[in-house]
Amino acid sequence: MPYFDAASAAPLHPVARQALLASLDEGWADPARLYREGRRARLLLDAAREAAAEAVGCRPDELVFTPSGTRAVHAGISGALAGRRRVGDRLVVSAVEHSSVLHAGETHAAAGGTVTEVPVDRSGAVDADVFAAALVPGTALACLQSANHEVGTEQPVAEVAEACRAAEVPLLVDAAQSLGWGPVAGGWSLLTASAHKWGGPAGVGLLAVRKGVRFAPQGPSDERESGRAPGFENLPAIVAAAASLRAVRAEAEAEGARLRALVDGIRARVPQLVPDVEVVGDAVRRLPHLVTFSCLYVDGETLLHELDREGFSVSSGSSCTSSTLTPSHVLRAMGVLSEGNVRVSLPAGTSEEDVDRFLAVLPGVVAGVRERLGAPVSAPSAPAPSGSLVVDSLGKRCPIPVIELAKVIGEVPVGGTVTVLSDDEAARLDIPAWCEMRGQEYVGESPRPGGGTAYVVRRVS
Repeated sequence: MPYFDAASAAPLHPVARQALLASLDEGWADPARLYREGRRARLLLDAAREAAAEAVGCRPDELVFTPSGTRAVHAGISGALAGRRRVGDRLVVSAVEHSSVLHAGETHAAAGGTVTEVPVDRSGAVDADVFAAALVPGTALACLQSANHEVGTEQPVAEVAEACRAAEVPLLVDAAQSLGWGPVAGGWSLLTASAHKWGGPAGVGLLAVRKGVRFAPQGPSDERESGRAPGFENLPAIVAAAASLRAVRAEAEAEGARLRALVDGIRARVPQLVPDVEVVGDAVRRLPHLVTFSCLYVDGETLLHELDREGFSVSSGSSCTSSTLTPSHVLRAMGVLSEGNVRVSLPAGTSEEDVDRFLAVLPGVVAGVRERLGAPVSAPSAPAPSGSLVVDSLGKRCPIPVIELAKVIGEVPVGGTVTVLSDDEAARLDIPAWCEMRGQEYVGESPRPGGGTAYVVRRVS
């Protein structure tokens, strides 16, 4: 069964498995003890730290292991903010950071701090100049991911790091998605990552803090991991994480080129095979193994279930697949279509045959979902004399409001309007996206008395 969700968790690398099994026998003792078993465990821990530091591009004494990538992010942000509290309380982040960064920002704001979100363009990238302008006096820390976890877009980290250096603001880079492919360029101050993203075991994160960065660990601490990650180290998992990071780095250039070619094929062929599809994210500055596209008139949850029935494991940022029924904050910040969203992230070793079979199955799956939802399949009908229509989609979830809009747009003359009433948050993204894809004019939105929002579309053609 092809597994196409490596951006969530990559399959365990063979080297990680070997190192994990070996260190279960050799690394079970307390590395803080001076007896023979403890010294042996300490040697394994030191060797793992040196290997991970080499891959990150920092000194071994600048890197600690944490219980997860999320914990690394939270510890990094809280420690850096506390260390620079005399400078100010402003935290600057991009609007598409991982939820762990945004959650840390929410906690900071709840405690009285200030959080500034830097917007992104339609490809999901920040403008380095706009980010630099947000680094006003009183900024204690800036955060920018190296590459986006949902659409794969690489961020201008080197340029932003230079702006942070000029403003004397430390930059924390979340490198969870990119570290397996190579070191992060630029003069970052703090870096975080997560082992299960590159094929290491779950439960191991990395936090690197450059010497000279003011840092005050928050919460209870002990003598382990420089006081930044208290508790007994999961040594077998740490050894496996470091070993697999070294292994995937050795394979990264060749495997990255091979997977990039497969992803290029998906990016090019999906719009040819499936009508009304938007491929999102930067086409050039992106991770080699990840592609995201959104399909009009498709329920994302049903689409993922149908692909699973066909043997393909993919993920989605569509609101229809979330418990909150709101689109992912990444797609929302980009302003792109959210309905029918599919993220394909290929693990190492993915075959061309698996990708070809996915592309062969996808059109029929999408068509079947659209048919069940009653999506339009033909050209709009001749216009009626009415100059405007109102579509009541209150209480209906994605993609029904867009489907109902598409069905009636042909019933108003060119220049006429259709007003869609909806209380689904996804409509705020999907109706403008539909207009752009279908060549119609999105007029705007306004609150509806009694609840919901009125979205107005003008027929152009």
